[in-house]
Amino acid sequence: MTNNDIVQKLWNLCDVLRDDGINYSDYVTELVLLLFIKMVHENTEAGVLKRHPLPEGCRWTDLNSKSGINLLNDYKAILLALSTGKRMEADPENPGQTKEVVVHEDPLISAIYSDAQTRLREPRHLEQMIKTLDQIDWFSAQKDGLGDLYEGLLEKNASETKSGAGQYFTPRALINSMVRCIKPQIGEVIQDPAAGTAGFLVAADQYMRDQTDDYIDLPSKQAQFQKNNAFIGVELVPNTRRLALMNCLLHGMEGDDEGVVHLGNALGDAGKALKQADIILANPPFGTSKGGEASNTRDDLTYKTSNKQLAFLQHIYRNLKPGGRAAVVLPDNVLFEAGVGTEVRRDLMNKCNLHTILRLPTGIFYAQGVKTNVLFFTKGSAKDKYQEQSCTENVWVYDLRTNMPSFGKRTPFGDSHLAPFEAVFGDKADGTSERTEGEYSFGAEEIAVDKEAAAENKNVDDKLLHSRWRCFNRNWIAEAKGDSLDISWLIDKDSVDAADLPEPEVLAREAKVELEAALNELNGLLVLLKEAN
Repeated sequence: MTNNDIVQKLWNLCDVLRDDGINYSDYVTELVLLLFIKMVHENTEAGVLKRHPLPEGCRWTDLNSKSGINLLNDYKAILLALSTGKRMEADPENPGQTKEVVVHEDPLISAIYSDAQTRLREPRHLEQMIKTLDQIDWFSAQKDGLGDLYEGLLEKNASETKSGAGQYFTPRALINSMVRCIKPQIGEVIQDPAAGTAGFLVAADQYMRDQTDDYIDLPSKQAQFQKNNAFIGVELVPNTRRLALMNCLLHGMEGDDEGVVHLGNALGDAGKALKQADIILANPPFGTSKGGEASNTRDDLTYKTSNKQLAFLQHIYRNLKPGGRAAVVLPDNVLFEAGVGTEVRRDLMNKCNLHTILRLPTGIFYAQGVKTNVLFFTKGSAKDKYQEQSCTENVWVYDLRTNMPSFGKRTPFGDSHLAPFEAVFGDKADGTSERTEGEYSFGAEEIAVDKEAAAENKNVDDKLLHSRWRCFNRNWIAEAKGDSLDISWLIDKDSVDAADLPEPEVLAREAKVELEAALNELNGLLVLLKEAN
C-alpha cells in the first residue's frame, strides 16, 4: 500500500464525518485530532518517537478497545486532558467524589491539542474511524515516514476546492525548488512569518537531513540545535497552527516550548518580537488588512500600508541578518502597485540584492487566476553583506508563465517544470553564480514578441527576444519602468491586444443587442410556461 493509497483511504473517512453532520471545512481538523494519536502510537511502537509521548490514559490503546457511548465520552475526555494537561478522576480517599489530576506537563502537546474538541455525535462513526485507522498498513507508511503521509493528507485537503484550504497552499514542487535554490545550511536559523501548515520549514529541514544522513553525521550539540532552534514560524489561525505543530513533530522538529510554529500575527507583536534570521521562506496571505486579529499593527515598518503583502515584504527584508537569504511568493500587484508599493520596492532594492524573479504560471495555486512570482534576494550587496544602499545591480527574470499549460488536477505542476529555472539560477544560494541570458524551454522560440511595444524589447537581438531568461539593469528598472518590477516581454497566445479591440461604443452596442436577444428568449419562455399551466 503506497502513501497515496493511504491518503485516499484517510480522505474517504470524510464521508463518515459528513454523515455525522460535520462541515467540509472542519474535516481535516476533526480527522487529525484522532489521526495524530494513532501516528504517535505507531511512531512509539517503531521506536522513532523519543520525546513528547502521549500520557497514559490518552493513548491509542485507550481508545481502540472501546465502543458505544463510553468510547465517545472517553475520547472527549482524552482531548480535554491533552489540551489542559489535567483530568478529573475518582478520589480513592473520598468515595463518591472526584479530584483533579495532572496528566502531563508537556507544553508542546498542550499546544497541539489547545482547545481541541470533537464535533462527532454518533459513537458508531468514531468507532468506524478507529477501525479504519487500525486496518491501514502502517508498516508500509513508516518506510516513507508518517510525516510525509500527513503532508499528503494536507495537500489532498488543499486540492479539494470545497474545503477552501487551497487558496494559499503552496505546491510541494515549488516549495522544494525554492529550498534547493536557497540551500539552507546546518546552524542557520530559518523563519517563515506566515507558516501555514509549515511546508517551507519541513522542506528546509528535510533538505538538510538529506545532506547529513538524517542529522546522524552531526555532533550532538548541532543535532540538538536543528531539532529545537533552527526553525521558527508564526501562524495566525489556531487550527492551522495545530496542523503545523503536528506536521513538524511527525518530521522530528520540536522547536522551543511553544513548538516550531508560534501562534500570533506576524504583522503585530509576534512578528515584531522575531529575531533576525539567516533564511526566510514564505508565501504570505493575499489581500488587504481589514482590522481584527489579522490587521497590520506594526509601528516598526517604515512604509505604512493596508496591503498585507507589502507589509510582509518589509518585515522579511528587515528581519534578515546581513547576508541572509530570502525566497518569497508574492502576487503581481506587489510588483507594480504605485505609491507605497513603489517606495517598498525601491527600499528592497536599496537594502538587498534582489537578484532573481521567477514569474510563476497561473493555476498552480488552487485559487484559479492568481498570478504570482517568487522574489529571491540577499541582505546587503553581492560584494558587501553590510552594505545598506544601492545593493541591487541587476535583476534576472525567468518567465515561466507565458504560453505555459493551464495547470490543475489534470495537468499537475511538478519538478520538471522548474528544472530549467533551477539550472540557470546556478549553484550559489545568494544568486551570484555566473549567469548567461538565453533559455528556451517549453517552446519559447515559437512565442510571439512585440519588439516595438515593450520597453523590455528595445535594442534586443531577435533570438534573445524569445528567451525566458533575461537580465535587467537596476538603472533601466528605475528609468524605463519607474521602479515597477512587472517585467515581461513575451506575448501569451491567449492574450488580447487592446489596440485590436473595437471602439468602446461598438462593444457596448454589441453587448446591448446580445442582452436584448437573451431577454426576448426569456420572455418567450415565460409565455410558454404560462400557456402550459
